[in-house]
Amino acid sequence: MTAVLERTLSYSSSIPRAHVHRAAICEVFLTDIICESYPRFRLGVQLPRVHSYYSDHNIVVRQYDPLLLLETFRQASILISHRHVDAPLDAKFVFNAGALEVVDLDAVRVGPAPAAGVLDATITAEKRRGADIVGITLAMTLALDGSAAATMSMTIQWMPGDAWDRLRQKGRAPLQLDPARPHPLHERVEPREVARHSFDNVVLSRIGVDGDTVRSQVLVDQAHPGLFDHPLDHVPGALIFEAMRQTALVAAHELFGLSPRMLVLVGCDAVFESFGELELPTDCAAVAEAEICARQVVLSVTLAQEGRQIAHGRVTLQRVSASTAALDRIVR
Repeated sequence: MTAVLERTLSYSSSIPRAHVHRAAICEVFLTDIICESYPRFRLGVQLPRVHSYYSDHNIVVRQYDPLLLLETFRQASILISHRHVDAPLDAKFVFNAGALEVVDLDAVRVGPAPAAGVLDATITAEKRRGADIVGITLAMTLALDGSAAATMSMTIQWMPGDAWDRLRQKGRAPLQLDPARPHPLHERVEPREVARHSFDNVVLSRIGVDGDTVRSQVLVDQAHPGLFDHPLDHVPGALIFEAMRQTALVAAHELFGLSPRMLVLVGCDAVFESFGELELPTDCAAVAEAEICARQVVLSVTLAQEGRQIAHGRVTLQRVSASTAALDRIVR
């Protein structure tokens, strides 16, 4: 009888950066991929314990940033598309929708050693054009050191470069893009208002409160090494998710008097309706949906450019208990 050895995931190096559309090797968080039996996959993950963007949080617990987990899920979707769904390496990708949930806050705590991550992914739907697959929907779960940490559903699609160019030209044609409206980077809000240490990682300015709605202007800093790892011709999804989170934090403080330092993101979903143009100001608005059991605040968030809605979604923030904060200080 011949024994069949099951391949194990490798954590010895990152996968090629081109396979997840990153320019910097340090921004690649996947180490390996195994196709168990199509459409099921397992991926190796190693998250940075210190990062200039993802670790820059002025909160009372030390954890892996949920948006770092989201970026890892995004990279997994791209890698699966290239390696196992025949998406060409030069294809242009569109992020249609995504929903992230942190299922265990203890599992996302940063420990004394790099966490061994295993990401399980299943393709649950395919978008076809004729005989070709041009998009997929994925259900994914990330476990860190054996404990389920987060889940995400994500829908993406891709197209050839010439089709992308036609799509972008058609979308941009009716817009008034010239002259470009400058982004007031010098008007960033104070980092503590969005639970950050560094001004460089603040993406909001011009906060306003109108009844139960908190509004902000989103700052697009194309020199930011994390949010703009490589040149883009549109506002990236990573910046939109960060703007949603920061606006939600400001809204939780303005509407409920909650300290941003005592809030962690445990859920975030978004539907991307159209491209955000770099030349236009981007406005974000947050409205409280509900306060659940005095522990969570749920906010509906929309982003628009000069009256044209480009994305909408929901952010769920959870309060950190005093005992959890005290325990984290002891552990550190």
